[in-house]
Amino acid sequence: MSAGMAPVQAGPLTGTDPLADTDPFADGHVAIRDGAIRLGRGDAAFDVVENISFDIPGRQFVCILGPSGCGKSTLLGAVAGHLALSRGSVSLDGRAIAGPHPDRGIVFQQHTLFPWLSVIDNVAFGMKMKGVGRSERRERARALLAQVGLSDFAERYPAELSGGMQQRVEIARALINRPRVLLMDEPFGALDAQTRLTMQELLLDIWTRHRTTILFVTHDIDEALFLADRLVVMTPRPGRILDDIPLDFGRPRDRGLITDPRFTAIKQRCLALLHSDPGHVPLARLSPIGVPA
Repeated sequence: MSAGMAPVQAGPLTGTDPLADTDPFADGHVAIRDGAIRLGRGDAAFDVVENISFDIPGRQFVCILGPSGCGKSTLLGAVAGHLALSRGSVSLDGRAIAGPHPDRGIVFQQHTLFPWLSVIDNVAFGMKMKGVGRSERRERARALLAQVGLSDFAERYPAELSGGMQQRVEIARALINRPRVLLMDEPFGALDAQTRLTMQELLLDIWTRHRTTILFVTHDIDEALFLADRLVVMTPRPGRILDDIPLDFGRPRDRGLITDPRFTAIKQRCLALLHSDPGHVPLARLSPIGVPA
């Protein structure tokens, strides 16, 4: 484990769950129909994704895999409500997504924590914006910090944390709003390899507790296969769905999975899909708000 990285000491699955009063009928079902996104104006306009259609059943963990610049993060931005589709529709539990909303939490590759707020106040910030009292929002924030192994860092500030710890705070901050969907844009991409493995295991533990729908963007095949129930592979820009692969490895998962012959076979399949166009030149990566990342 990297220096400065606190060990994962998540609380037990029993006891108070800060998401316990989540609406059981709000399943987090995401649907995109004939989706297309075009960015820019005039001669500078370009198609980012086109002809995208898929369903994500509630509480499913889906990874989107594809080459840099293929529109993975842009698609995430449409589900978040930060970007409008040029054509088609995107909905959550049957209702059209028309803009950002707390029912969709988002975690970026680089942390967006407020440097002037303590860890606990960063996590509780969304509840503060809803008018929840200080005592209640701090209680919920502490419960989530316990689940991400940061109880002892509640009064620290972001600059005092390692990169992995900052991302743990981001996850807790996204979850405190009780989202139906958690959108994750290469959240571990900037971490060292060992910390990244630790964060993947932590994320699976948290998902087991809350079972919110997760849409996770990555360019790492091993990460996608280890985490997801299902893998959506995209073509180079303009991004289309190249393949949709169910991952029936069973849960819980551990690192022994990477030596499973089924894991290796699907990895080879993904590599073949991603390298089907040897002349392809990777394009600049865009963030979920449609600007260069």
